[in-house]
Formats: sequence, C-alpha cells, structure tokens
Amino acid sequence: MAGLLTLAFQSLLSRKTAALLSVISVALSVTLFLGVDKLRRAATDGFESTISGTDLIVGPRAGGVNLLLYTVFRVGEPTGSVSWESYEMLRDQPGVAWTIPLSLGDSHQGFRVVGTDRSYLDHYQYGAGRHLSLAAGEWFDGPKGAVLGAKVADRLDYDLGTELTVSHGLVSAGFAEHEGHKFRVVGSLAPTGTPVDRSIHVSLAGIEALHGDPGASIGAGNTHEHEHEHEHDGVASPGDQGEAHPEALSAFLVGLENRTRALVLQRQITTYEGEPLTAVLPGLALSQLWSVVGTVETVLFAISLFVVGTGFVSMMIALLTSLATRQRELAVLRAAGAGPGHIFGLLIAETATLATLGTLIGAGLTATLIATFGEGLAARNGIPLAGLGASPTDLGIALAVIGVGTALGTIPAMAAYRRSLADGLSPRL
Repeated sequence: MAGLLTLAFQSLLSRKTAALLSVISVALSVTLFLGVDKLRRAATDGFESTISGTDLIVGPRAGGVNLLLYTVFRVGEPTGSVSWESYEMLRDQPGVAWTIPLSLGDSHQGFRVVGTDRSYLDHYQYGAGRHLSLAAGEWFDGPKGAVLGAKVADRLDYDLGTELTVSHGLVSAGFAEHEGHKFRVVGSLAPTGTPVDRSIHVSLAGIEALHGDPGASIGAGNTHEHEHEHEHDGVASPGDQGEAHPEALSAFLVGLENRTRALVLQRQITTYEGEPLTAVLPGLALSQLWSVVGTVETVLFAISLFVVGTGFVSMMIALLTSLATRQRELAVLRAAGAGPGHIFGLLIAETATLATLGTLIGAGLTATLIATFGEGLAARNGIPLAGLGASPTDLGIALAVIGVGTALGTIPAMAAYRRSLADGLSPRL
C-alpha cells in the first residue's frame, strides 16, 4: 500500500501543473463549503443566543414574530403601546420574578435608543444565561445618563461625559432632534454579539423628559408619530415615589419564578380585558422567525455543495483527460508486472491524494481566514465566528469530502483498468 501511494505521488509530480490545478480547485471548494458551514452554525448560534432567561415578551396586540423583531432584534417599529397601568398590573402578578420595561422609537446616528431601567442590566440575559456587564463607567442613574452598546461605543468613539441628542424616529436624521434634552454618556457595555451592542440605553425618566412637552404637535397624517408621542407622554406615578416615567411602553420582558407558569400567564395576558395585548414565548417566536430566514441558510448550503461537486468533477475530468497521454506509462507498468488491479489502485490512490491535499489546504485556508477576519466580522455583523475553531463537525466534513472524492476516482480508475486489459503492451498511438 505504501509503495502504491509513493508511486501515485511520483506520478502526480510528473504532471504537477495539472495536479496543482486539481488541488487548488478542491481546496477552494472545501474552503467555501467549510466557510459557509461555519457561517451557518455561527449565525444559528448567534440567533438563538440573542435572548435567554426571558419567559415572556409582552407588547401591544400584534404578531409574535413582529414583537420579537422590534423588542429583541431592534428591527421595525412598535405597532402600538402598553399602558403603564397594565404594565404595573402584570408586573405585580404572583409568580413574576422580574420585568424589564422597554420604550422604543428614538435613535441617535442610526442607532436605536432604548428607554429602560436598572432591571435591564440586572436581568437581561443572552447566550447560555450570560448577563450584561459594563466595560466602562457605570449604569445611568437619572434622566440624563446614557449607556452605549459596545458597537455604538466603538463606531461613534464617544468618551465618558460626551453629550448627545436623540432624534425622534428610527432613521439617521430622524423626524426631529430633541435639542431641549441632552444625554451624557456615563458608561458602555461589554460586547455581547447581539443587538444590545447596537443600542443606546437611557432611563424611562429621560424618555419622559424628551416627550413630556404638552405643546408638542402631532401630525394627523403620521400614524407612527402619533403612536410614538402617545407612548411617551410622561406622567409621574405615586407608586413610583415621584419618579417620572412614560405613560405607555413599547413592550416589556417578563421573568417568572417558575417557568412552567409561562403558558398560564400568557393566556391571562392575551385575554386581558384592560387592553389588547400579546405575550409570546421567546423560544417559540425565534423558531418561527428562523423557519423564515433559515431558507437563506439552506440555499447557501446547497450552493456550497454544488461548488464542491464542481471541484470534484473538474478533478475527475482532468484525470480522464490525462489517461490519453498516459497510455505508454501504464503500458510500462504492465510490462513491469503491474496487473489491471494495480492500475486501478494507482488511479484511486492518485484521486485520494488530490482530494486529501485539497481538503487539508482548504481547511487550513478556512482557519486562516477566520483567524484573520473573524473578530472584524463579529464586530461588524454580530456573527461570532472567531470562537469557531476546529470541531468534530469539521472533521466529519473533511472525511466525507475525501471519501466522496476518492469514490469519484473510481470512474477514471475503471477506465484505466479496462484500457490496461485491452491494450496490454501495445499503446495506442
């Protein structure tokens, strides 16, 4: 066996240009295949780990996926509001361990502004139950403090103490700048690889201060602006010891003492007579959302399989083409005592060598690209590629690629076997 592999390697060296092109073709195919697979797994892991430890997401009556999109992924706009009275009522329900109020609808330099309170830092979880942590400064304590997500801090390069103004609306320019109330950066969060990194967090009192002007005009033709102004009309509740808060929220997150009560509370919320509300289980909503966006993953995976197949077909065609110029070589081997089975094995060994070299180079190139660009991709798009090193899945893919490549080698090997039986010592000229 060792002698056959040595002979195959020497034969490939004698045709190094064609062999090198075949190896490059396989290597690029494997690089694309492994890269797409890692992107797929990283996107899936990042998607599923965006929020954890939250039992219910509660918002105005709307579809569950839409509620998940604007509360967790910061995509889209709130479809309505939840009154502060309803929030307090549900917050005080037996079995509710904590709640996180969310007031959305403003932005700064294209980044979403999230009105919330200390419970956001204390209870919001992502990944495998990981809590948020501060990378610099402190959490806001008052209506003028702002805490930046990691990507916001990196992109805007704001120092602690920098003042910023918030725009009404969700686009970079906003509908209007709230010049009358400026926030001051008091801290920044550690990177999470989730939409939290792309958010600016301020207090509910700060949101009330932004929108508490009773003389603010509301355009009759702009439904969203009307809803947003209504959501942020601020009042002070005696139950909150005089601290100002919005009259309404965009949504809020709920954590339960016993997760088995999630379905019971969900039913209570959806049948609540005070106002139409929606309560969704984050895991179920994530599954529904992934069933939609997962189609792209399937298409990418199919394309990568097609590219790998194309690489192997190119290698097989190169081997078949080379047989016409190798008849004398094969005849000499027959004269030296090599039987048809030996010729068959030689072609299989050559194919296996090309497939193995191409796979190893492709795997190495993939690892190099991830090490070089993984952190930058994670910082830009929140896809945690840097932590995806070699895994059993990669080994399985590599072995499968080598196996398939070797199996495809039986086609040129069988052609060489038949020719060696027919030709004997008389090469075709």
